[in-house]
Amino acid sequence: MLGPRKSIDHHASHGAGHSLAKTLSWPHLIALGVGAIVGTGIYTLTGVGAERAGPAVILAFAIAGAVCACAALAYAEMATMIPAAGSAYTFSYTAMGETVAWVVGWSLVLEYSLACSTVAVGWSGYLVGWIQSAGVALPPALLVGPHAGGLINLPAVLVALAIMGLLVGGTRESATLNIILVIIKLVALSVFVAFALPAFDSANMQPFMPYGFTSTEMLGEKRGVMAAAAIVFFAFYGFDAVATSAEEAKNPGRDLTIGIVGSMLVCTFIYMLVAIAAVGAVNYLELGNSPEPLALVLRTLGQPVASHLVALAAIIALPSVILVMMYGQSRIFFVMARDGLLPRGLAKVSPRTGAPTLITLLTGISVAAVAGFFRLDEIAELANAGTLIAFVAVGACLMILRKQQPDAKRLFRCPQPYLVGTLAILGCLYLFVSLPQATITRFFLWNVFGLVIYFAYGRRRSLLRSPDETAAPAE
Repeated sequence: MLGPRKSIDHHASHGAGHSLAKTLSWPHLIALGVGAIVGTGIYTLTGVGAERAGPAVILAFAIAGAVCACAALAYAEMATMIPAAGSAYTFSYTAMGETVAWVVGWSLVLEYSLACSTVAVGWSGYLVGWIQSAGVALPPALLVGPHAGGLINLPAVLVALAIMGLLVGGTRESATLNIILVIIKLVALSVFVAFALPAFDSANMQPFMPYGFTSTEMLGEKRGVMAAAAIVFFAFYGFDAVATSAEEAKNPGRDLTIGIVGSMLVCTFIYMLVAIAAVGAVNYLELGNSPEPLALVLRTLGQPVASHLVALAAIIALPSVILVMMYGQSRIFFVMARDGLLPRGLAKVSPRTGAPTLITLLTGISVAAVAGFFRLDEIAELANAGTLIAFVAVGACLMILRKQQPDAKRLFRCPQPYLVGTLAILGCLYLFVSLPQATITRFFLWNVFGLVIYFAYGRRRSLLRSPDETAAPAE
């Protein structure tokens, strides 16, 4: 049983105190997309990708970008067709039913929360490197989690809690600050390319594909172009956070299309340029061992001032990724609670800001806890698993609703929907199986745990199954 499905009109009707305020325009949405996409993926996972694929990390970025482009087109049609918060969860509720929607929503919780934690850990790496390059010694026990012999990654915890406080202050204020942070990041990457690209050495590109194309197990780790693509894929998603903001868009038909497609185009170009500059300037073996690869490249090239400035820009601007991802997760939790699948009391919005305060507080605390104790690569891989399943679902929703509701209003129509949807599904599934086996196992255990919650609580309390409970007191 896939459970009941929501009609498109159902997404527009909510009780008092459970509707999000419309405060975002298209510049905010493009900045949300770019703010989420341009972040830890290019600043820190470039090194992880180079370790797994060698110079062919450039090809890994291209493959991940192509898969995400197909998913982005599907997202653009679905978000303008169903302009409600929740992105893939909401689309799945309409196209495939409540049970599938729960699995997708639960996977999105994994995506956003772990993406926040990944960026917080990456930010911590840049902060520590920047401070230590200035000759300041810091206590190692407070800089890394137990996996690396420390107690807690305190900088990662603090930045997550700070972003949580900012989001509690209101969506529009957070989105406006995000625009400023995005500009800082783009300027920093431009500086990096300006210094690194002229130092391009073709010798650093040999061997181009040292571990082959497919994802294979070597010395206990997955290596190869597809293994790298499966983790640098993390660098591309973020446009789905734009879809999550649909309910808060002032003009969703126009603004969501611009935000989703525009942010993907801008970021794909930036990533390819930065990756070529990085692996062309420094041997991939050096990049793979650095928590701050772009700053390392500039130091190696004898540009300490530029290195210092790029690292500083990362410290200032990477929190914008945490902001967008934490925003996305809070909205997924909010919509699932509003639908009754989680306690309805979590779906209350602040009368002052129009934002879900309680959900945001819970999200921030959980993100800080994960960031404080776990490794960057493991967190990113598990976040990718959740995202890939969500993208598969959106590709399926695109094709299902084209078949079921061909005449429904679509403000953006995806070209060749069946081809694009199929490519998105197959590409994401291939990347999924390219992840380490331990990551796949953890992902399935997470969803088994989620289904226990759903059948024990959410299925019985669903407002779609029991609409008379909409006025029930919050738990």
